[in-house]
Amino acid sequence: MFLKAPPEEDLVIPDLRTICDRPADKYSLDLRDTIADVMRKMEWYKDYQKEIGATELEFAGKFSSGDGYKKISASITQILRLKLEDRATAPNWEDFFKLLVERTEESGIVVLRSGKVGSDTTRILDVNEFRGFAVFDKVAPFIFINGADARPAQIFTLVHELVHIWLGKSGVSNNGLTMESVSLSGIEKLCNDVAAETLVPEKDLSDRWNQQSDLHQQLSELAAFYKVSTVVVARRLFDLALIDKDDFAEFYRIQASRWEKSKNKQKGGGSYYLTLPVANGKSFTRAVLYSVFAQKTLARDGARLLGIKPSNLDKLAQATKLI
Repeated sequence: MFLKAPPEEDLVIPDLRTICDRPADKYSLDLRDTIADVMRKMEWYKDYQKEIGATELEFAGKFSSGDGYKKISASITQILRLKLEDRATAPNWEDFFKLLVERTEESGIVVLRSGKVGSDTTRILDVNEFRGFAVFDKVAPFIFINGADARPAQIFTLVHELVHIWLGKSGVSNNGLTMESVSLSGIEKLCNDVAAETLVPEKDLSDRWNQQSDLHQQLSELAAFYKVSTVVVARRLFDLALIDKDDFAEFYRIQASRWEKSKNKQKGGGSYYLTLPVANGKSFTRAVLYSVFAQKTLARDGARLLGIKPSNLDKLAQATKLI
């Protein structure tokens, strides 16, 4: 009570964010509250999983940085059953993202996506502060995606956070592919490299790349095929020495200007009850509903975990048909 300023609180998971290639030194109440909410969910879900006899995920924490990005990427690709045809058959980025989330949850990882703190629509999460985070556990790992981010960017963030689970490392990320991140090292660089290889495989990109064609047109076409942002493709080309540093820097500058102009123009909406499993993770939502209706968890506690009123649990179950 007699301190001149409130004491600094550490994040309960490692802070791996960087600003201009330096560690970030501040985080908001919104980020702290979001992590705390996810941790509460994870602890409940972990107990639930153990109660139903769930075993440790074979791939969780199986790899280390010494394994190299291609080996880790191959494992993720196998677990998610990811094929090039999946990009071609997905009509748009959103559908491809849904496919990735669905297969991620089938593997045993819970994926939450929201652009606000809990159910508070006045507390919008800042993309510049963080894009996502992973909470590692061998039985019940969780990934949170900042839903305020652009759709193609969320795809990259999801796979980036998947790498954290494969490495057994929790962490908050603001992974970006800026020029400043070229000199990144350590776990975040490895996560970026694995995500890039998983989403835009080197061999396939090299086969599709035409040095003589217009750069901007090709970037748009390749991004549309791989279902990632044009910056992800441009950065991949730069890392593979298919375009030079100046080309990438100029393209990034143009895209950054466009992002600034379109900031906060993302559309929300949709059915309230159908968006809840997105925000809370479909696997987690199903587990809570099942536990409540099996009278193993109090309706009051289940509703609190899902961020709704107890009287709305029936409506949620009917709308989502999760149980």
